[in-house]
Amino acid sequence: MRSMEAVMKDAGILFDFLSDGGPGPDRADFVLAMGSQDLGVADTAARAFQEARAGWLVCSGGLGKDTAALFSQPEGELYAQRCLALGVPEDRLIVERDSTNSGENFRFTRAALEERGIFPKTGVIACKPYMAKRALAVGAFQWPEVQWSVFPTKPSLSEYTGQGDIRPVLELMAGDLQRLRVYAGRFQAPVEVPEPVWAAYERLAGDGYDRYVVREI
Repeated sequence: MRSMEAVMKDAGILFDFLSDGGPGPDRADFVLAMGSQDLGVADTAARAFQEARAGWLVCSGGLGKDTAALFSQPEGELYAQRCLALGVPEDRLIVERDSTNSGENFRFTRAALEERGIFPKTGVIACKPYMAKRALAVGAFQWPEVQWSVFPTKPSLSEYTGQGDIRPVLELMAGDLQRLRVYAGRFQAPVEVPEPVWAAYERLAGDGYDRYVVREI
């Protein structure tokens, strides 16, 4: 078994790569808050709405693979409650309660906006830091008519996890990194994964952080 120091070194490689979403937006038509187990994303979404001077904020999320056992309410509802508390106007807030994965976040959000006659050209994504790169890839594939950016947060891995249990984060990062390759061209746009990053993923998966690794490829 490898030392925790070696595990965390590889985890940092994945975190830094996955969190690189490029520059944030100057302005956007709307914000898409991607549901997850990280309720802090709602705070990011509220800041993105204000700083990007967006017209709409969509809180998207039902109960997914990592939240069905954690929450009794859909992710989108929990995010929306927090965004309202942070000052997002209720008439600018849309809740999408049915999506269970990242592809559905985009498809169902698109449907919710189009039902209201809203056809955005620019969108900013609020998500977990290590979801940034994959969120851009999913958005480019699922909704290419929109010019996407990710609202930057840029904490370090240690800042993000704090004193909490790091295992779920390592498992989710390993799953997200693998999906950049195995879902390329099917559910998301291709993303080049450097070999040192892929090697770090393989070591983490080999260490047992493989709960969300796709096995039916």
